[in-house]
Amino acid sequence: MTAALVVVGPTASGKTALAIELAERLDTEIISADSMQVYRGMAIGTAAPTAEEQARVRHHFVGFLDPDEQYTAGRFGKEARAVVQTLNARGRIAVVAGGSGLYVRALVDGLFSGPAGDPSLRQRLKAEADAIGTAALYDRLQGVDPAYAAIVHSGDLRRIVRGLEVYMLTGQPLSALHAAHRQETPPLDVSQVALDIPREALYARINSRVDRMLEAGFVEEVRELMDTGRADRLLELRTLGYREFAAYLRGEQGYDEAREAMKRNTRRFAKRQLSWIRNDPRIRWRPANKYTNIKEIATTILKVGDIRGEIPSGTA
Repeated sequence: MTAALVVVGPTASGKTALAIELAERLDTEIISADSMQVYRGMAIGTAAPTAEEQARVRHHFVGFLDPDEQYTAGRFGKEARAVVQTLNARGRIAVVAGGSGLYVRALVDGLFSGPAGDPSLRQRLKAEADAIGTAALYDRLQGVDPAYAAIVHSGDLRRIVRGLEVYMLTGQPLSALHAAHRQETPPLDVSQVALDIPREALYARINSRVDRMLEAGFVEEVRELMDTGRADRLLELRTLGYREFAAYLRGEQGYDEAREAMKRNTRRFAKRQLSWIRNDPRIRWRPANKYTNIKEIATTILKVGDIRGEIPSGTA
């Protein structure tokens, strides 16, 4: 039996809705592979599953950490594999809703954590970022480890620093160490599907989602995080929207400017997500447009062999 069915796709593509539909039909649970949905108090900005959605299907790794806490892809990979094993032991296929490429890779292929960190080196690299900008450090990472840079957000200072740190400590790219580790750690037996939405339709969905987030109280969510002393943490996490509206709340830009910047940056992020997905030949694409609904896609996935092995009766 397939250990897990992984649903990937760019932000706003409908992954959560499809994962819930599949999990209900398979009588199973969902593993959220999203690096930001793990944090409490950020439900609106991270498009975390709602209380109603979580009542329909149990979700793992959603809203269980304080934003000040550190959580790594390596830790997620180990803990998520344990959940998969528990579900498999009950005769269930795990459904994974994949939003972060690094988290999906950690679960599917295993992730090598690398050598122990060097605090002084990290501080030096962070000081460089303050002096010359995070983009300059990202360019440097692209030069020494383009494979790792391809799956890291260009503004994710923590992971950029980690990639450079490992290279400076070992003389080897972190991606090469990951590859060597994967040879020793068999990949998880999974099926992976992606929602293939026309680019213009995806961008329209992103724009509409940002508007709905703002209507749902996103600015108040950012304000509350800032009021509890987490402004610096928001900058470190680089989560889409939080940086833009933190600047708005500090009076550094107008509301409309922040809203348009959030839409623009989210569209750019979706484009990078699509590049990551297309680089993995194991992922099967399933067409999705305005004439296709989630139930039809779920039925197709369950009928055409995206899942290998026994499927509980009555799921299709």
